[in-house]
Amino acid sequence: MTALTQVDGILGRRGMSSPIEWSVPGAARGRAALLVTDHRGSRQEIVRNPHLAEDWAEFAVRAPNLLAAVQAVLGPDVAVENTFLVVKWPHRTFEIPWHQDGIGQTLELHPDRSVSAWLAITDATTANGCLHVAPGSQRASYLPVEKEAAGGTERGRADQAAGFTPTATTTVPLRAGSAVLMDSRLVHRSGTNLSSGARIGLNVRYVAPDGILRRDPTSPSIVPISGTGW
Repeated sequence: MTALTQVDGILGRRGMSSPIEWSVPGAARGRAALLVTDHRGSRQEIVRNPHLAEDWAEFAVRAPNLLAAVQAVLGPDVAVENTFLVVKWPHRTFEIPWHQDGIGQTLELHPDRSVSAWLAITDATTANGCLHVAPGSQRASYLPVEKEAAGGTERGRADQAAGFTPTATTTVPLRAGSAVLMDSRLVHRSGTNLSSGARIGLNVRYVAPDGILRRDPTSPSIVPISGTGW
């Protein structure tokens, strides 16, 4: 591994790779319609670790094209460390602040042995709260984190990049059935859904062996999905 690669990280200078197809668009949108029906009554926004209980989520984290992209950077031995289903209901204030997926108050993932993926289940647009990323921000490594005010955990991650001010950002609109891979240190956020329909995405943290440096006690046991090194 060259010094330049070490600085840039396993996904290169921008710290991300997209789009990657994990499902055909029609199937993803069909799943989204079922999820809207399931959660409309409660208006639930965050569902933790659906890959442990829902067949569709178990399939999604193992989708062949997505898994191949993860293996290309992590090697053949891949496990799921955690997943979050995020539902942004229309015209309901819900912003996820700047944060890095690989670090928190009780979590740290090895940046060369982990990667996060964001899977669009509905179309993700600038109007409905798609991702905003700071390309290259992974080059600064992990940033200080701070805990949100009480109650903040219902609407996004409890840990965020404290005081982060990006110098350049870009939006990442995705068609339903597409995904983006991100360096675990890449700083990103998403805004409120201002459209007329729900915006739904699945965040997945993948790890290779020895990828977990500090463990989030709320995370389940890792679920190996490929390789024999477990």
